Amino acid sequence: MKKFLETFKHIWAIEELRKRITYTLMLLVIYRLGSYIILPGIDAEMLEGLRGQTKNNILGLINTFAGGAFARGAIFALGIMPYISASIFMQLVSIAIPSFQRIQKEGEEGRRKINQYTRILTIIFTSVQAYAYLNNIMNTPGNQAALLFNYGDMLSKSMFIITNIFLLTAGTMFTMWMGERITDRGLGNGISLIIMVGIIARMPAAIVGEFLFRLTKGGPILFIVELVIWFMVVLFVIMLTQGTRKISVNYAKRVVGNRQYGGARQYLPIKILAAGVMPIIFAQALLFLPATIGSFYTETTAPGWLLSLMNPYSFGHNAFLVFLIIVFTYFYTVIIFNPVQMADDMKRNNGFIPGVKPGKQTANFIDNVISRITLPGAIFISIIAVLPVFAVKGNVNQEFAQFFGGTSLLILVGVVLDTLQQIESYLLMRKYDGFMSGGGRLKGRMTNQYQQVDI
Repeated sequence: MKKFLETFKHIWAIEELRKRITYTLMLLVIYRLGSYIILPGIDAEMLEGLRGQTKNNILGLINTFAGGAFARGAIFALGIMPYISASIFMQLVSIAIPSFQRIQKEGEEGRRKINQYTRILTIIFTSVQAYAYLNNIMNTPGNQAALLFNYGDMLSKSMFIITNIFLLTAGTMFTMWMGERITDRGLGNGISLIIMVGIIARMPAAIVGEFLFRLTKGGPILFIVELVIWFMVVLFVIMLTQGTRKISVNYAKRVVGNRQYGGARQYLPIKILAAGVMPIIFAQALLFLPATIGSFYTETTAPGWLLSLMNPYSFGHNAFLVFLIIVFTYFYTVIIFNPVQMADDMKRNNGFIPGVKPGKQTANFIDNVISRITLPGAIFISIIAVLPVFAVKGNVNQEFAQFFGGTSLLILVGVVLDTLQQIESYLLMRKYDGFMSGGGRLKGRMTNQYQQVDI
């Protein structure tokens, strides 16, 4: 405990780190305050229909990521998800269309262009989702009492929709801006932290709700058993996130003047879950589309296959989720790893893998290692993603089950590890001890130098 307190004292003693932490906390507080600012024309206390929707379908996940703003009808109701959807689309386009591939290879200027296109696409996505969101509020039974305007007056109705589309779009763009500012001037990845804060905001109520639920069904002993299982799941996720396959690399000796360079043995770390939480974020973002489409079915009932995809506890939804996670795990691993470039860099630095010829054979060897460890990583992350379904089937309260695994837990563990790793790097640069005792080092998703995980 003494070492723990000393570590926090050292953190606060570093001026740059202290400023970054303060700046990050300030923007996160602003984000949380914005999630309670209600859209004009809506009485949040009367949104019974919308709150009911967030309890039995995929809209509940959107509400979790938005920290409850979705169910309250706040200006941050759509959160950061439209920006993530736009980023996914641009990454797919950058791979499929040659002109965008050339832009991406232009270095910093190319990245600026891609970011600009992503922002424009975010505005378009947010506008469409905002209209669907408002249309859903107006046409869902139980929400009529929450509408503070004359529903039968076409002018009032149009003004309500147009005004709130602008506000919801502005809320998402402001959230995106705060995320970028945190990344540039704060601590950690801003987009990830915003998502994590929305998730953590609902955790205390979920735990208290589960405890009260167990007092009536099963008793406190069963609640303690659930907490122990939850703790074991968290440890498993940390182990999965930290798991690394090390490839031994030798560097040949060379003499320059009177000095000798090289001759050392190092390791090329390849993470089992190299893509981090990105595959499940990508898959979940795509599964938000059925909910958006389903909100347009106001006069008729949505098709059965669409209702199945909208229900996070249905077999169809989870089977499709597992499929998307595996596909996106391979997809994102291909993006962040380039075996040919890794082999070329190794060759230029007089490095070689023992028993493997430099050049093409080294690239093939690295590619085979990545392919072999990606599949179990994809399977493990898929299991974690569907654990909340089994928790609900095991009579765990639905609110608490979301933290029993799935997207929420993976994001929490990944973001916390990344943020702590950045803090530890500041401590080690100032010759302080890090969080780990005994010479250990905390490793996040960004440990690998070839990794570029954004979320």
